[in-house]
Amino acid sequence: MNIDIVEAVSQIAKERNINREVLSEIIENIFLSIIKRKYGTIDNFDVFVNMDKGEVEIYQAKTIVEVVEDPITEIGLEQAIALEPDLELGDEYMEIVDPASFGRRLITSAKQGLTQKIREAEKEVLFEEFKDRIGEIIVGDVRQINREEIIVSVENMEVVLKRSDQIYNERFRRGDTLRAVIKLVAQTNRGPEVAISRTDPEFLIRLFEIEVPEIYDGIIEIKSVARSPGDRAKVAVYSNDKRIDAVGACVGLKGVRIQAIVKELNNEKIDVINWSSESEIFIMRSLSPAKPNRIIMNTENKTAVAIIDDDQISLAIGKGGQNRQLASKLTGYEIQTVKESEWEKDSLKEEKLHLMDIPELSSLIKEKLTDAGFDTADEVLDVGEATILEMKGLGKKTVEKIFEVLNSYYEVDSEETGNKEHPEQSSEE
Repeated sequence: MNIDIVEAVSQIAKERNINREVLSEIIENIFLSIIKRKYGTIDNFDVFVNMDKGEVEIYQAKTIVEVVEDPITEIGLEQAIALEPDLELGDEYMEIVDPASFGRRLITSAKQGLTQKIREAEKEVLFEEFKDRIGEIIVGDVRQINREEIIVSVENMEVVLKRSDQIYNERFRRGDTLRAVIKLVAQTNRGPEVAISRTDPEFLIRLFEIEVPEIYDGIIEIKSVARSPGDRAKVAVYSNDKRIDAVGACVGLKGVRIQAIVKELNNEKIDVINWSSESEIFIMRSLSPAKPNRIIMNTENKTAVAIIDDDQISLAIGKGGQNRQLASKLTGYEIQTVKESEWEKDSLKEEKLHLMDIPELSSLIKEKLTDAGFDTADEVLDVGEATILEMKGLGKKTVEKIFEVLNSYYEVDSEETGNKEHPEQSSEE
């Protein structure tokens, strides 16, 4: 048992990179647990483990007495002298315990306990090894596929690719090789756990670093990334060297660099755009392939309205709103897309003079006009005095006064603009 256990554990130490001192302590504790179960105490026992020689020595200290009352802690004088003639009453005798004397049941239990302890030690090694590698890409083999996770073997370790970190439209088989980024290393109730991801934006960044040397060297920076894993991604890049085109370097000659990344991500489409410190320009670029006519921004609330030609609005929004959502994530602004025609229509509507904003009209007149369906001064002027006279409760003098007040507003506007006519009337009328 001595040699078998120590040799087996030594081999594990080499294969799994577990500290030999840690394993030596594990073996010692396992034997102490056996001793405790067999003798009920470990107070007078010592266990010495020699990993180099593959030996385990167990010593049991016994006091020499005339009459033995407790055989676990005492030994008779005659028996002790027969073993070592120089011993006397009261001396301590060190008896060597043969592990084989523990019996098969205890030995089997010890081996099981040893296996469990080695697994725990292996998990600790896993935690120590990976805790400083968050954000690093690893390559592993698919070992087991479950409904909620995939177990991946990496450097003789098992790491977890959870369902939420898997690209939804790709499938793996047992034995397949996959790449992913280390997302999380944490202590859980089940012990240390390493979680990897293929959907995290950091994975895309690391792939760009691998395929684009200029990014790895710091010449080109990735300023921000937005992903809808498996479908589309947007990457904003910036060149610290004016001689180097950031987008061109990322795409590569004939697209060879970007295609390598797209292939790794199961044909996820990637838009690479030039980052700008000017938010308005950055937002315009982020909505690619659409080209907004202008951007109206609210920097305080981090919102923006993109005015886009009617025939490009679907490009700006994207399938299921995906393009606009990614642009919002990329820029940090909540972006709203509006058709050019709708924007002009809304602008004209806002410029019209609302009846409720005219203080010269009484509340009663405003109420009668709005009840009749008139909201703006233009609507009343367009129908003329005759139509308004047909309304109940409004006499001729009142109607004349209404039109006098409304026309006075446009007379002021026309004097400022050099045009004394109603804004919706041409000079020929």
